[in-house]
Amino acid sequence: MGAIFLRNITLDGKPRDIFIDGGLVRKIEPAGCGASWELSGDVEFMDCSGKVAVPGFVNMHTHAAMTLLRGVGEDMLFPEWLSTIWKYEEKMDAEFIYWGTKVACLEMIRTGTTTFNDQYWEFPAAHQAAVEMGIRPALGYDVMDRFDPAESERQKEQCLRRYEEASQWKDNSIYQVAFHAIYTVSEPMIRWISEFAAERNLTLHIHLCETLKEVEDCKKAHGGLSPVEYLAELGVLNERLLAAHTLWLSEHDIELLARHGVNCIHNINSNTKLSSGYRFLYNELRDAGVNVCIGTDGCASSNNLDMLEAMKTSAIFQKAWRNDPSALPLPELMDMATVNGARALRFDGGRIAEGCIADISIIETDNTFFLSPGPFLANLIYSAHSDCIDSVIANGRFVMRHREIEGEREILHEARRMLSKIA
Repeated sequence: MGAIFLRNITLDGKPRDIFIDGGLVRKIEPAGCGASWELSGDVEFMDCSGKVAVPGFVNMHTHAAMTLLRGVGEDMLFPEWLSTIWKYEEKMDAEFIYWGTKVACLEMIRTGTTTFNDQYWEFPAAHQAAVEMGIRPALGYDVMDRFDPAESERQKEQCLRRYEEASQWKDNSIYQVAFHAIYTVSEPMIRWISEFAAERNLTLHIHLCETLKEVEDCKKAHGGLSPVEYLAELGVLNERLLAAHTLWLSEHDIELLARHGVNCIHNINSNTKLSSGYRFLYNELRDAGVNVCIGTDGCASSNNLDMLEAMKTSAIFQKAWRNDPSALPLPELMDMATVNGARALRFDGGRIAEGCIADISIIETDNTFFLSPGPFLANLIYSAHSDCIDSVIANGRFVMRHREIEGEREILHEARRMLSKIA
């Protein structure tokens, strides 16, 4: 892995020289100081005058290969939409997942994402695709037994086998396990996968309190317990839990999530598009001490993987329903999309500092969106679009340089071929 020297790039409002080597940020000094550094070996130089460095985004909830399912369930309520998606997924195989994930990686790189937290089928194929594209996936076996004891036993065997296979990975990927939701997974299976994760110190990625119906059905089935209370009773809540959506919460739910250190993931575009809800309790979760992150969800519901768009929509909905323009300040919004996700996934990233993993997006400011004297983050999140992202460094190497990504035409060609499988 070669080294990278970013010359005269703006970081936190000041011109800097940044040296990257071995996948890490090694030196950050005032612009011009880099001329005195003793550099040897293969070093790639980039003059970044007029450009700004921001941390690579951490998309904390995706179903990556759904890039090939855009638009198949439009204008549907959540139960009908989910049933439609499942019918398409029955036709998928590992090759479909591989190319669908490659398309997702293309899109994520173009929009500044360097790490994504995935929950989908045939995860070894998704892992291979992400590694080849150069960005960091967090992914693993996803349990959904649909209350069938025989299926539960089969999935336990699969989970154990896949874990052993993944232990041989020699890259920066993050292995985890998942279960879909309390309404698709039996109680014994929820307990089993939670214990499996605990014994191996793995994160556990789930959907939780996504719809009001989920909450009401849970209360009917479990003696008045909400989904959060139900999982607390099962011993599932802990600091390794990555809970996507967490939209319909009571005060007691928030207290439980905070007490157990659960990481909550906001997915505003998916939630609003499927009319699942929009009153995400960010302030309440934050004030309780919960680590809150942002995800896009899959493209079958959010339609894209653009974290800048998700950040903007998250903020404006908070401001609107609270009738408070100061809700969700820009620095907190940026943390939700970067360092909070890295914290949840337990890697030293989401920020640009010496010794940290080198995941960096380079923003081109020579355009109309950055002409105003307003704060850089306001211009980036509220004004600009992701095509202002000129280059992206992931794991210490360029995965996009001046908007060029290696292999793009082949990926698009193969993705079109895959679509014939589900036509």
